[in-house]
Amino acid sequence: MTMAGNLRKVTGLGRVGGLRGVARLARRRARVDLSHHARSPLGSSVVNCVTYQEGVRAPVCEDLVETVERVRKSGQGFVWLGLHEPTNAEFAGIAELFDLHPLAVEDAVEAHQRPKVERYGETLFAVFKTVCYVEHEELTATSEVVNTGEIMVFVGQDFVVTVRHGRHGSLGPLREELESDPGQLTKGPSAVLHAIADHVVDDYLNVTDAVQADIDQVEADVFAENGARADPGRIYQLKRELLELKRAVVPLKRPLLDLADRPVRVVDPEIQAYFRDVSDHLLRATEQIAAFDELLNSILQAHLAQVTVAQNEDMRKITAWAAVIAVPTMVCGVYGMNFDHMPELHWRFGYPLVIGVITVACLVLYRGFRRNGWL
Repeated sequence: MTMAGNLRKVTGLGRVGGLRGVARLARRRARVDLSHHARSPLGSSVVNCVTYQEGVRAPVCEDLVETVERVRKSGQGFVWLGLHEPTNAEFAGIAELFDLHPLAVEDAVEAHQRPKVERYGETLFAVFKTVCYVEHEELTATSEVVNTGEIMVFVGQDFVVTVRHGRHGSLGPLREELESDPGQLTKGPSAVLHAIADHVVDDYLNVTDAVQADIDQVEADVFAENGARADPGRIYQLKRELLELKRAVVPLKRPLLDLADRPVRVVDPEIQAYFRDVSDHLLRATEQIAAFDELLNSILQAHLAQVTVAQNEDMRKITAWAAVIAVPTMVCGVYGMNFDHMPELHWRFGYPLVIGVITVACLVLYRGFRRNGWL
């Protein structure tokens, strides 16, 4: 049995004869507005379903299958279907309807994928890591700075399917922004792919700017007067969060260059120039992250050096006081010996003389250590 046959068997859609069978089943049930996810027959994961004709949002059809058939018959426009964390069962019918590759479907449902762009026949599959900055009053050793999610995009000749994972990265504002520029939407599904890539990379730049403020604060604390007492855990936490941001940003460099330079059937040639601009913005974010990593390394080394210097100063002070205390300890130790014939034992002024000698010796040592910066 072929891979497509296995997929049809799993989804249960192969038994009704492909797309036409799905359409017949769809016509038997009540029409439901797909633009409202709570009433969607495809499950609560469906966020929105919109059709665009000549760059303008067309009236919403009550059934997804009928909508897709109408677009394909007209040969114009495309369908944009948005989902949020769908299950295998919810995504099975959609995968069959748009003929999505099983491997790409598995990646879209399971998530936790590396940013990439892959081609499966006439369909382009892209994975983007979304990031957002987590606001906090004060940076601590356990503060979460960067939160990540994912957006998977299936792009075909007449459809775009977006699958979002995570609590942030909503595409609603992006959809409204695109609808305000019909000229861009006339370029087809690749315009949506570019808009999503541009939106994700812009978020990278916003997050790097916010992270820079945290790094500046840590740097100021380390080089403050009591910088040696600063918590090094904050530096390590920033490095961990920066590593998470790096894993989201750096792997996207190669896929964006491919979209910008290599001809792809589902990507409009005019859109490729826009991908070059997105690639430039990504390069800026990548360079900022690399610079932050080096700066944090320098801050950490400087902090460790400050701690070492502070420890050396403490040891010098301890040594200096030990030397001062050694004088009376030595004198008292000598006169504490039980000998009968010791000088000045029976002299009236012997005790004041010994105390005076001890005091003068301690003062001389103290002034000497103070002059050399040990005390």
